Amino acid sequence: MLPDATPLANQLLIALPSLADPNFSRAVALICQHDSEGAMGLVINRPSEYTLGEVLEQMGIRSEDVALCERRVLAGGPVHPERGFVLHDGERRWDSTLEIVDGLYVTTSRDVLEALAAGDGPSRSTVVLGCAGWGAGQLEQELSETTWITADSDPDLLFSLPLEARWQAAAGRIGVDLARVTDYSGHA
Repeated sequence: MLPDATPLANQLLIALPSLADPNFSRAVALICQHDSEGAMGLVINRPSEYTLGEVLEQMGIRSEDVALCERRVLAGGPVHPERGFVLHDGERRWDSTLEIVDGLYVTTSRDVLEALAAGDGPSRSTVVLGCAGWGAGQLEQELSETTWITADSDPDLLFSLPLEARWQAAAGRIGVDLARVTDYSGHA
């Protein structure tokens, strides 16, 4: 962990129904890094228009694994939508890997995609295009405005649960039923 990292790294940000920003409406984002300079996260419940096979082909990487090539790539957020991130488990280190917590990593280098295509990659992974970013103090401000709630991340939610179930399941981890939450906020 970074010396000035906060407990928000490895937390799920769950958008409340009142969050009107179309980039984050009904989103679940995993906070990968959070420090005094801001935060970076990946939205983990939004499909992109691409399959992993299409992305690999654009990069000149071949794979004979049909199931891998049919996997949906996620839309990770509005920042750097052309940049790829691989959220994964495993202990193997790649050229450009950030350890979120022990056993959970995000890698941005080509070598992890080559290993996935060859059948030698991490056992569980999700490929994401783009990320979400917050400047210094911005995420803390948004949390104080009650547009987001947080919950601990969970590998099954990150890698196994169907995308359409992740928003409700993430909130359910802390006992919140989003079907019962209003889509407006106010102050008494």
